[in-house]
Amino acid sequence: MTVLGIETSCDETSAAVVRDGREVLSCVVHTQMQHVPFGGVVPELASRCHIRLLPGIVAQAVDESGVGWKGIDCIAATRGPGLASSLLVGWSFAKGAALATGLPLVAVNHVEAHLHSVFLDPAAPDPAECFPRVGLAVSGGHTNLFSLPEPGKIELLGRTVDDAAGEALDKAAKLLGLGYPGGPVVDKRARGRTPRLGIFPEGNVRDGALVPGLDPELCTSFSGLKTALLVHVRNNPPQDDDQISQLCCDYQEAVVGALVRRCERAIAKTGARTLAVGGGVSLNSRLRAALSNSCGRLSVRLLLALPRHCGDNAAMIAGLAGTGRGIPPPDSFGLEIAPSWPVSDR
Repeated sequence: MTVLGIETSCDETSAAVVRDGREVLSCVVHTQMQHVPFGGVVPELASRCHIRLLPGIVAQAVDESGVGWKGIDCIAATRGPGLASSLLVGWSFAKGAALATGLPLVAVNHVEAHLHSVFLDPAAPDPAECFPRVGLAVSGGHTNLFSLPEPGKIELLGRTVDDAAGEALDKAAKLLGLGYPGGPVVDKRARGRTPRLGIFPEGNVRDGALVPGLDPELCTSFSGLKTALLVHVRNNPPQDDDQISQLCCDYQEAVVGALVRRCERAIAKTGARTLAVGGGVSLNSRLRAALSNSCGRLSVRLLLALPRHCGDNAAMIAGLAGTGRGIPPPDSFGLEIAPSWPVSDR
């Protein structure tokens, strides 16, 4: 099965060709930089950029794959979740391409695809060997914790009730005057420093009514963390770059600590022997180190995506579809985009 994947859920325009769910034959990603002056993604600008770039990016991915259109067995695209205007561009293009070529169309969930991204590494084990496992999808738009007890089964264990982890890092960078996107800058400024514990709250969810059906101990709330930084800066304005870097370290540690502790709780609750972590924030160096230490202590196998597959990319979309996941035809052709589409067993 050789799949052409299309991804336009936010501000990355991407197409990729993947064979048998794991072998990446090509992957083209264009990251939109026109949002930098605005300090965040502007949906209208993002969708216009997708419209302009996607046809050429798809053609490039097919050409670089070496198989041509005749070697494509299926087209897969992100149906959701994501920005509605961005999703509409990629999903509409995929429908049109499938109808024009007579190829099957598969609707893929963006968040679940992040969990599959760890298996795009040639050195990763066979997915069939990694059950039961816990999956953490952590990015600028999503912070979700899942249980995958067996093939074809996935259950949401926990989620953020407000800001995603990546969004919390971006907002901190903006507040400290470090620009956008801020997560990588916070990571860089924090390196080599020792965090002062207890400076910022962990982000516990104390009201179970906010997460009906979920364990509050496996959920997070990062909006209060951002407020705590704002209050701290107002009361103790940083005097130089050194103090700003220390604040980055302290703040990042609160985000990382919250994620790691919830992964540990999920592992204990499910008895998982593997932890798979995908999404843009999984590229954070402190998170990678903390997860490695935690999994080593718990004797749990840790799977992290290759850096080029951590952010939004079409290889993870094509890869997941190549394993048989997603909604296939004939149902797929009647589907509209789903900006809040939850992950399910299907």
